[in-house]
Parts: sequence; structure tokens; C-alpha cells
Amino acid sequence: MSNEGQEEGLIMAKYPLKGQEEGLTVAKLNPLKRKTRFKESSEDGFQCFKRGRNEYEAHCLICGCYISVSSKGRNSLAAHLNSLKHKKGVAQDPQGSIMNHQIQSGLPEIVGWNFDRPSMVNQEVSLFKTDMSEQPSTSSNSPTSSSSTSNNFTSLEECLNENIPQDQKDEVFRILYGKRCKKLHAPVEAIMTSEMENFQLSGYEMEGGKGREKRVKIGLIQNQIVLPTTAPVDDQISAIHNRCEKIIIAASHCDVNIVCLQEAWTMPFAFCTREKHPWCDFAESAEDGRTTKFCQKLAKEYNMVIISPILERDAEHGGVLWNTAVVISNEGKVLGKSRKNHIPRVGDFNESTYYMEGDTGHRVFQTSFGKIAVNICYGRHHPLNWLMYGLHGAEIVFNPCATVGQLSEPMWGVEARCAAISNHYFTCAINRVGSETFPNEFTSGDGKPGHKTFGEFYGSSYVTSPDGSRTPGLSRTRDGLLVASVDLNQCEKISDKWCFRMTGRYGMYADCLKDYSSHDFKRNIVKEK
Repeated sequence: MSNEGQEEGLIMAKYPLKGQEEGLTVAKLNPLKRKTRFKESSEDGFQCFKRGRNEYEAHCLICGCYISVSSKGRNSLAAHLNSLKHKKGVAQDPQGSIMNHQIQSGLPEIVGWNFDRPSMVNQEVSLFKTDMSEQPSTSSNSPTSSSSTSNNFTSLEECLNENIPQDQKDEVFRILYGKRCKKLHAPVEAIMTSEMENFQLSGYEMEGGKGREKRVKIGLIQNQIVLPTTAPVDDQISAIHNRCEKIIIAASHCDVNIVCLQEAWTMPFAFCTREKHPWCDFAESAEDGRTTKFCQKLAKEYNMVIISPILERDAEHGGVLWNTAVVISNEGKVLGKSRKNHIPRVGDFNESTYYMEGDTGHRVFQTSFGKIAVNICYGRHHPLNWLMYGLHGAEIVFNPCATVGQLSEPMWGVEARCAAISNHYFTCAINRVGSETFPNEFTSGDGKPGHKTFGEFYGSSYVTSPDGSRTPGLSRTRDGLLVASVDLNQCEKISDKWCFRMTGRYGMYADCLKDYSSHDFKRNIVKEK
């Protein structure tokens, strides 16, 4: 990066501080004991300060440390990069997790972040031009590669931003999305993790009301499967655990309080096949299964409530299967579980071959960060399902899904948003991404020829406020973490404004529903005599 024209003791960074224009942030360096000046050209990945005739102090732009070097000290800097295993502008430890090397508190934070563009850090903070600085190639058939999908339409919001005239953009987004969300500050550690692990990182602050606020940070995770569907079951689960653990760590860097994973997150969505083997082997106990223990550890370590939707095997009732969301408290305890209330029988969604409608009703979980509920996937098509969570006092309702574009995408941005408006709570819609191919062809009695692929899961996870405003969605094609800061007091404030609870006429509807449930129900149709 060029430093010409910069003041002494200041370093240019891509990462903008609050109030600075993007790409023009200036961050102060630690003061040196003697007067220093910028060297006119610095080594790639370092900012060099001259301390003497042949002595320099190099400031690593990645981890923030300082190294004393001579004018022939290029090898010392290269050794430093090697010791940290810097890759793609990010330092990592030998296990591939975020580096243990402490990042200095003086490094700048990001504001207005949405890193849905490849290798941004690497473009702005380059390393030495050696083999170590070359970006690893991504295989087109890698399950975690964004190129693994043939769908090149990555984001509705991106399309709107690129094609709407600038003078009309604010009004278009106001009509389509409601009040514009502010963008959040992103810690450097989270950005490093997202760059290193190749997932999108987006964050927004939703508007609160005047007066007191009750702020909570929500994290939504969408992802592809990691290994092929033919890999051993245990290996597939381990790979997805490892993948999502890194995203959860990034969420912890962003101070997320509640994180929700997608429906059946530990496995491919194999219920289209109607085959029992090996897909039933992914099922596990909700109380003490492998995935629950994995999430308990992370929840306790990061003081985070984790919602873990899995394929459950209920050993106490003959080993039957359920589509279940396990809610784990920020103390690492299993708070409870909520089973899927509505099971689809449409297209390739042959789920009733494996499990039936849930029996847990409309549970609301009191957590340290608010009252939450989980409306799994197909339940989003049922307005009464959304209603019941609201009547039981939910402030946030999560909707973890696995749905494909050809079936449901036009409905996606509408259903959870309508539910937030009509029920005075926040809704969080989560969908997986990618395409999953299975070993054997399957059909669904719809006249289509046999096929091995379910279809394209389209991601686009988003959060909606009770006032109807919503965040932009995550990518349609990439793994991602969406962070939203919300004010739970908005639930009450919007209810006071619109009075949907007060004007609900629930008794009238209860009588009608009771009549409708009777075998001798007669429709109330008035005909001309």
C-alpha cells in the first residue's frame, strides 16, 4: 500500500474507523522512542519505520506486532510470516483456526461491513510475493466452493444496488425493505476468520425505539455440506461441525448472543430420497447426542445461546425420528427442544417417510437474552403456527429451513416478514446453500424423470423487525454469517402503535376453528335466493 503524503506515525489501512470514509482510515502506531519517518516504500505486508542509518522497525499489518530489522532484514520478515502461517492476508495456527497470536487492541475495526467479495483483505494488505502469498485454488467441485453451484445470480440486493439509479435507490429500498438498517462494526478477528474460511460476513443494526433499549445480537448461519453425500456418516458430521465451529467463533468475535443454525444442519437434506440407509444414521439424541455436546461446549465457552436443528432419535419412545431444534443456554445447558409442527408433502420433500408432525406444540424458551421460539421450515407457510408462538410471548422466532429455488423462492422474502409484522416480534429466516447430489436416482410421483439432485438451496437468510423493516439477505450461493443487533423493546412499542393484539378478536376465531374441526361443519356461504 502506498504511504506517500501520509503524516508521521500514521498508517493507512483499508479498514475504516467510525466516521471515516471507506479505504481512508488512519490508525495511530505505537510511539517510538526516537523521531521516526515513513520509509517511502514499505515491504509487502509491513509498514516500515526508519530508526537509524540501517535499522528499521517493521509493523506487521496482519497481527499488529513490531519487529526490529536491518536494511537487509527481508528474511526476518519472511520468517515472521512463516511463523504465523499467514495466508490470504490472515494469520492462522497450525490447526487452521483463528490465530492465537494476540491482535493488538490498537488495530482498527471495520464499520459498514459486508464482505461478499473475494479476498478483500488480501487485495489491500498483501504479503510477500512468494509461494506463501499465492491464493490457494478452489476446486470447482468442492462442496464449500461458491463456484460449486451453476447459479450465478448471487444476491437480489446486489442486483438492485448495481442497477437502480443512485438518486432512486433510497426510495426503492425504503419501499421494498422498510427503514434502512445501519451497518455494524466488525472486529478484525471476525473478518480474518471469514476471509480465511471463505464465508460471507454481514452485520446490521436495526432501529430501536426512543428511550430505553434492550439490545440483543442475533447470528444466523447458512452453509453448504462439506463432504460428498457418499462419505462416511461420521466424517460428514465432523466436517460440518468443524466448518460451523469457525463461523460460530466469528460470531463470538462479533459479540453475538443467540446463534441459529439451519434445519438439519449436521447432514445433507436427504429426505428427498426416501431411502432409510444411510440417512437415518445421522439421527442422534437431542439431550446428550454428539452434536448437542458439541454445541454445549461452544455455548458455554462463548456465552452464547445456540439453536441446533438436528434429526433426532428419541430412544425413550422406541427410537422414532423427529425433526427437532435443540435450544442450548449460554451456560451450556440443554434448555429444551422444539419439534417441527408441519411436515411437507410437496415436490421432493418426502419427509413424512422419516418423521411425522411434532408433539411439542409452540414452546417459547426464556433465555438470558430474551424469549425465543423455533418455527422449523415448512411451518412458515402456516400463519396460525406463527401466531401461536406470539401468543406464548416470543420476542424472536427463528425459522431454520432447507428449501430450493424452484419451489419456494418467491415466497421467501414475504412469509417471515409478514409474520413479524402481524405478531409484533422479530423473525429470523435461515436457509442452506448449494446443491446436494445423492448416489441413487429418486422420484416423487410428480411425473418428472429420475434425478439425483434435490435442487439449488438459495440461502438469502435475513432478519425482520416488528415494524416490517428487514435486513438485506445473505448471498444465495455462499456460506455466511448474518449478525443483526435488535432492540427487543420494539416488540412492545410496535404492539402499542398498531394494536394487533388488542384488535385480534381471538375468541371469534377460536369459535370458528372449533366449528371447523367438527365433522359436521357447514361453511357459512350466503347464496342468492
